[in-house]
Amino acid sequence: MSSRSTTVDDSCLGALQELKGRREINTVVYRLNEPLDTVVVESQANFTHEEMLESLPADEPRFVVYDLHFAAPDGSRRNDLVLILWMPDGAPPAHKLAYSSAYRLLQGLLDGIQVTVLATNVSDLAYNELASQAV
Repeated sequence: MSSRSTTVDDSCLGALQELKGRREINTVVYRLNEPLDTVVVESQANFTHEEMLESLPADEPRFVVYDLHFAAPDGSRRNDLVLILWMPDGAPPAHKLAYSSAYRLLQGLLDGIQVTVLATNVSDLAYNELASQAV
């Protein structure tokens, strides 16, 4: 394992600002580049919850910022920005280590995140599960 530190490409912060400032997108998917040392934007989209889940690879980690809209227990409509670390069980160990380290870095850099979630399978990201963590 190399002692290189992970960096975050400037486009990552720009993509988050776009998500927060404009309503054309509600999801930003980030990944590590091939040497696993820089976080980059993989995609930006206006996904349904189901489409967001389908965008996650079955055997590779990803980071996702998702603008979750839900009803609070008092009936009010809310939305929270959720930072998801998608860490499927089948991911290679080197990727799991690199993504775990980069996740801590992203948590400190991405402004406005209200909820953080570590997910190892799709059921961890069920809409009701995310909404219950956001309340």
